[in-house]
Amino acid sequence: MAGMTKGSWISVAVVAALLVVGVGAWLFQPWRILTSSTADEAVPTATSGADQTESATPVDKPTATPTDRELGAGTFVDAEHATSGKVRLLELADGRRFVRIEGLASSDGPDLHVWLSDRPSGGDWGSYDDGRYVALGDLKATHGNQNYEIPAGADLAGLKSVVIWCDRFNIAFGTAPISAA
Repeated sequence: MAGMTKGSWISVAVVAALLVVGVGAWLFQPWRILTSSTADEAVPTATSGADQTESATPVDKPTATPTDRELGAGTFVDAEHATSGKVRLLELADGRRFVRIEGLASSDGPDLHVWLSDRPSGGDWGSYDDGRYVALGDLKATHGNQNYEIPAGADLAGLKSVVIWCDRFNIAFGTAPISAA
């Protein structure tokens, strides 16, 4: 190393700095501070497979028609990033279940997902992957209204919160407690 000139040291330092900046940009994606996206999905409804025409035969008793219902609701609280909006847990008349996020406002980040978690809302930012959770998919947008279908076989017992989770850094951006409706 004694044979390296001042110019060689500068070249090595420049290459090392570029490498650090490149890796940092890949990890943190700082341009996402300046980006946001909006989704505006309609509230999901059950699709009726039954023919809606009147029957030619008289009906003695009306039958109960299944209806869409709200299983729970909550409001986002900040975790690692400022996050606001409301959450509704819906069960449709056809049996499908959804997490409905309304009026979401959060910041963008790398590798964001929506989860149902057994951890209470407002806990330690990194604790939500320590217990049981149901992954619902990638966050569709940082703002607006969006729906996430819950897998048909998912057991909702004991799930307490909806989490916007950053998989890259293992932290919650925001969480919402689910209170029974």
